[in-house]
Amino acid sequence: MFESLSDRLSSAFRSLSGRAQLTEENIRDGLREVRLALLEADVNFKVVKEFVERVRERVLGQEVEKSLTPTQQLVKAVHDELVTLLGGETTELNLRGAQPGVIMMVGLQGSGKNTSAGKLANLLRKQKMRPYLVPVDVYRPAAIDQLRTLARQLDIPCFASSADMKPVDIVRAALEDAKEKQCTVVILDTAGRLHVDEALMEELKAIKAAVKPNEILLVVDAMTGQDAVNAAQTFNEYLDIDGVILSKLDGDARGGAALSVKAVTGKPIKFIGVGEKLDQIEPFHPGRMASRILGMGDVLTLIEKAEAAFDQKKAEELEKKLRSNKFTLADFYDQLTQLKGMGSLEDLAGMMPGMNAGALKGATVDEKAMARTEAIIQSMTPYERENPSVLNHSRKRRIAAGSGVKVEDINRLLKQFDMMNQMMKQFSGPGASKKMKRMGRMGGFPGMPGM
Repeated sequence: MFESLSDRLSSAFRSLSGRAQLTEENIRDGLREVRLALLEADVNFKVVKEFVERVRERVLGQEVEKSLTPTQQLVKAVHDELVTLLGGETTELNLRGAQPGVIMMVGLQGSGKNTSAGKLANLLRKQKMRPYLVPVDVYRPAAIDQLRTLARQLDIPCFASSADMKPVDIVRAALEDAKEKQCTVVILDTAGRLHVDEALMEELKAIKAAVKPNEILLVVDAMTGQDAVNAAQTFNEYLDIDGVILSKLDGDARGGAALSVKAVTGKPIKFIGVGEKLDQIEPFHPGRMASRILGMGDVLTLIEKAEAAFDQKKAEELEKKLRSNKFTLADFYDQLTQLKGMGSLEDLAGMMPGMNAGALKGATVDEKAMARTEAIIQSMTPYERENPSVLNHSRKRRIAAGSGVKVEDINRLLKQFDMMNQMMKQFSGPGASKKMKRMGRMGGFPGMPGM
């Protein structure tokens, strides 16, 4: 989402390269580019004006280290102010008090509220909580059915709401049912409208009064730009929301909502939706997001994704195999599967300092190739997986017939495996560290095109 903004800001910083020192004149030129970049990203005009002024004061006030170059001084000032603009620090949910805690999801129709409720329930379950979903949108039976479907997919309990019940009655009954089921957090998916109206707000206020939620989270579609910010401002005036979930942050919009919503409402962004899958929601970290916008990467999130995707036990087993040069086709497939679980290559590149995510735009681990690889390996006997050198032509024909591929596909897979196996042998013996550095200078890994 922030690709265009990142490019414009990089251009602004390059305009200062080669300057011996910062002066009011070249600061003015650099900040003009920063201001245009933010306005083009659909950031609120007042927010941009105040942001640029604070950066100017930082730089001219010599609040940055004297050892930095002029460009680095401006980048640091912009980074620090971006962090402040985005909320300063990560804000967690406050579910303390009587259990179950109650999270009330609000937002306009089409903002992604229904899916965000399911994603949040999935995330909280991973944090050892016991979530309970409650569909409260009695005006759209499809919304009730959709949340029930999500609950079934996630194997999370869901209240049996019906369109002839009143919303306040639903939430009261659901709360009692959640207590009986010993759930620790109740997530209310309330009704939305195509636009804010008085009837909607009165209903939401009545629900708030009935259950006194720990958290009121507003879901806004990041792709709607300033409309999202205006909606956030209105909902906050009526309900005094506790935080925001920005959905669809993986889209191609300009991203101004993310940079404006905290400044306009005073309420923090708590979560961001980064894809369509039910596990693609993340806590919002202002510092990490600011670094990504400025092309500095986001190593912490990359590490967290790797920890979530890679099985520690399998990693330890693989390490032992590498030390004894016993990397097999089954191990090869495990590594591909776990890499796939980390997301698209474009997303991963955006988290690596100095990497151009745009160069990998749309790049993913090929689902069809993964399916073929799995079918081929699963059609082998355990002995063949451990000893691929025994795969003669007759064995390959049998495997091809069993997996629905051609013998050429099996040969291609074996060639890739052999190249990776050779690489693993190089890095498992003495002097592995020097070899790894040398491989990095050569520009990549054999057998892994595009990596």
